[in-house]
Amino acid sequence: MIGGLSGRRRAKRGQYAMKRYGMVNRIKPDCAEEYRKYHAAVWPEVLSMIGECNIANYSIYLKDDLLFSYFEYHGSDFRSDMARMAAHPKTQEWWAIMEPMQRPLPTRQTGEWWAEMEEVFHLD
Repeated sequence: MIGGLSGRRRAKRGQYAMKRYGMVNRIKPDCAEEYRKYHAAVWPEVLSMIGECNIANYSIYLKDDLLFSYFEYHGSDFRSDMARMAAHPKTQEWWAIMEPMQRPLPTRQTGEWWAEMEEVFHLD
């Protein structure tokens, strides 16, 4: 937390403050190449829904069997936007392909697939 913002940037008048998210998951070792292949050509409907749910600057990194995602949320109701995304048929189809390739962390919170991480440092 820097300046009491806890991962949020100050917003200009009329805009929502941006919040950074870091999340972690694991990938099954025999699925890494297929996971890379899918993410080299993410379906346009899925990309559109991500943007419609106020997510920007989204990246996923892979090291060994660890997946790390980073994105910036620019909305006012994260839970509602995530429910909207989860209800989207094409996103559900995408997740049905991705989830069998992943091994969620046993320490994740109830209801999480990707475990949310604590931001311990940030410098603009």
